[in-house]
Amino acid sequence: MHEVLNWLVTTIGALGYPGIVILMAMESSIIPVPSELVMAPAGYLAHQGKMDLFVVILLGTMGSLIGSYVNYFISQHLGRPLILRYGRYVFITPHKLERIERYFEEHGEISVFVCRLIPVARHLISIPAGLARMDHLRFTIYTILGAGLWTTVLSYIGYFIGAERELIMKYSHQALLCALGFCAVLVTVYVWRYRAKAAGIQVADPE
Repeated sequence: MHEVLNWLVTTIGALGYPGIVILMAMESSIIPVPSELVMAPAGYLAHQGKMDLFVVILLGTMGSLIGSYVNYFISQHLGRPLILRYGRYVFITPHKLERIERYFEEHGEISVFVCRLIPVARHLISIPAGLARMDHLRFTIYTILGAGLWTTVLSYIGYFIGAERELIMKYSHQALLCALGFCAVLVTVYVWRYRAKAAGIQVADPE
């Protein structure tokens, strides 16, 4: 792992800022490049004074947004017509597609934000969002919030413990566990508030 991190630091240093955008765009699209192996080494380069930490975080977030929109547009312009035409053969009917649309209309923000903090889910969440034609402004804002938070955490890990590069994966794993715990709490509160609001509306309806 030490040799891999050395190679990544050297590679990202050679690619510069455009490399961060490209690698993070790949990470958020169909090519699963681990973000830990991009942002943490970039943070370490910022610690060395070879990059600016703010720019690293900004470009990492921008790359994540670009990659997310690759999946979004592929799903919207290619996946949706295919599902409407052939979805019934794999049990995805137009009715189910309408349910996906309604779900993202009501819960798109929390879904995109939370999934940006979870491995694998961060690569996939753009696909149903694209199929559902989620509003671009909402999709962009919550992708930036989720991706920005995660890239910030990883960048600071690399910045503060970059000199101990063998610890990068250890602390990245701990950050992931914290992110999962945060997401669990956030989703629990969201579901509780949503149900409480729905119950309040049901009680008020007869009046």
